[in-house]
Amino acid sequence: MELPASANPDLWLTLTGLGRIYGISAVHCGRLLSDAGLRDHDGQPSQRALDDKLAYQRHPQHGSRHALWQRQGCSAILEAGGLVPMVQTTLVEQWVALLSALEAGSPSISTSAEQMAEDLPKELVEPVNRQLRKIGCSFQVSRLRPTSNPKQGASPVASSKPSIPRVGSRRPNHSNGAVPLAS
Repeated sequence: MELPASANPDLWLTLTGLGRIYGISAVHCGRLLSDAGLRDHDGQPSQRALDDKLAYQRHPQHGSRHALWQRQGCSAILEAGGLVPMVQTTLVEQWVALLSALEAGSPSISTSAEQMAEDLPKELVEPVNRQLRKIGCSFQVSRLRPTSNPKQGASPVASSKPSIPRVGSRRPNHSNGAVPLAS
């Protein structure tokens, strides 16, 4: 299989590069791809990986281990197996630290956990809640927040920008529907 000349090199990675996205070694990444049926017993891309264009063998005639892996397709398989990209992991850790500190309270911080949770991107709600439970924090971010018109019902928390937690100016005192769990 020829790598298309127009292909973006960021889309084709070695096992080391692919593993780096998830904070795992090339060996671990290779083992996961093998478990998914994308590598043969000798570590080479399987016929399925080649047919599905998830792998590219640079010099198959030499039997060398110079394979490249299609980032998007392999990432989908790795993430389906439970891996989380390091960028998301870092954001989740930051949000958990912030929300648990706000829930504990501090006289020097005038923002509540509920107010700050309004800025949490919706794709981080479940992993943040999972980590908050894991550390024993009773605060949980709700996926829904009340609208200004109670007859309209609730709408999903929406944030298309990846935001990083910030503590600063006072926000209006309204809730996004986040409620502490009963202890």
